[in-house]
Amino acid sequence: MDYQKIRVSTEGGVATVTLADPSTLNAASLEIARELIHAFSAIAHGREARAVILTGEGRGFCSGANLSGGGAAGRELDVDGKPDAGSALESTYNPLMTLLRDFPLPIVTAVNGPAAGVGCSIALMGDIIVAADSAYFLQAFRRIGLVPDGGSTYLLPRLIGKARAMEMMLLGDKIPAATALQWGLVNRVVADADLIPTAHALALELAQGPAALGTIRKLVWDSLDSDWTGQLHAERKAQKVAGKTEDFLEGVSAFLQKRAAAFKGR
Repeated sequence: MDYQKIRVSTEGGVATVTLADPSTLNAASLEIARELIHAFSAIAHGREARAVILTGEGRGFCSGANLSGGGAAGRELDVDGKPDAGSALESTYNPLMTLLRDFPLPIVTAVNGPAAGVGCSIALMGDIIVAADSAYFLQAFRRIGLVPDGGSTYLLPRLIGKARAMEMMLLGDKIPAATALQWGLVNRVVADADLIPTAHALALELAQGPAALGTIRKLVWDSLDSDWTGQLHAERKAQKVAGKTEDFLEGVSAFLQKRAAAFKGR
């Protein structure tokens, strides 16, 4: 696919996906969402990458749905003749978010500037979230009379608790990077110039890890909906699979031989 709104490159086992519409602060148009779906699907089914960085070009990560371009608000009419603001969610944005949640490889999101609206949700899909000093997170839906989407009403209470999630969504205030770190919304905050180098170093470390890393992310994501007994059972099943990988044999051998393991991701 010839991408118009994103860029994709792979080096050293790390795929970098960059939102590339800086004139809109990488607003999440339907076109960008569809290109992301295609890119992440291709990466998942390929063999080059073992970890992914998702970031934005220019001064912002993602400014939210592109309302002028018929984003999440949509322009489709419902049976009552009024706009159906949820139609694009059902057709495009929700499948994208589910694809990211169920992705088989670790994801590092490198958040520069604003991550607003559905862009905030996309940023929070990272397994490791690195924010630049200039980054901020914003649930802006109240400003246009809509409700949070992109899974944010699911993610935020689980990440930062009900009280802070309510504050973000009901008041619609910007949450700067330093506050996001204090709240546990992100993993690291670094200087703007250090954002991509830091994200790349983390992604490279993940790319050099065992195949089990993908299983770990799945266990953690699934745990958000699981009970104790169910999670123990899931761990047991996952351990059976991990124990049959080449990486497990290599890891044990390296441990016994007191050397660094050379994992192959299989």
